[in-house]
Amino acid sequence: MDDDVLRQAPLFSGLDDDAAAALGASMTETRVHRGDVLFREGDSGDRLYVVTEGKIKLGRTSADGRENLLAILGPGQMFGELSVFDPGPRSATATAVTDCTVQSLSHDGLSPWLDTRPDVARGLLNQLASRLRRANDVVADLVFSDVPGRVAKALLDLSQRFGRSADDGVHVHHDLTQEELAQLVGASRETVNKALADFVTRGWLRLEPRSVVLLDVERLRHRAR
Repeated sequence: MDDDVLRQAPLFSGLDDDAAAALGASMTETRVHRGDVLFREGDSGDRLYVVTEGKIKLGRTSADGRENLLAILGPGQMFGELSVFDPGPRSATATAVTDCTVQSLSHDGLSPWLDTRPDVARGLLNQLASRLRRANDVVADLVFSDVPGRVAKALLDLSQRFGRSADDGVHVHHDLTQEELAQLVGASRETVNKALADFVTRGWLRLEPRSVVLLDVERLRHRAR
């Protein structure tokens, strides 16, 4: 287990080293391969997860089969926490974008910590508040922002978590297919590809397989507003 990565999760934010080690020791490690489903929308569940290696995507499927990606999560990020407070059907499907390692904790395993360590509860509440703010932002973007603006914003968000600065720009190895990127933005693949092609023509970025190099971050930030 990578303790440094695990400590980045909101669950551990208020804990000292001894308490964090004890909580980490009570978690269960699971390794999944690219494309494996950790749980599906509608499944019963009572565990939260922390990504320690790789990337996980959370998505929902409409009645007519269309898919929408809610989030792409990397090391140190947490998901499934709603089931800890309200065990019941999962609200999304969690799928491995790459080979992954996750740590999980059950409702019963977490309850003693919530009862005796208010800082653990605060960490979870901060996570839920952050998730709600993000949901509000997504709704606002769908109403007020056009597709190119949403594409620019999504790339900037991915760059903050998965980007690596180099002399020729910010390399963002997001591991997403074109279809998955479109699902994340909430638009058709054709429309997203048109926006990306326009950004390339303007010299703002360079496309590479399952990755992108941001060449003009400031222009992208301005377009994302």
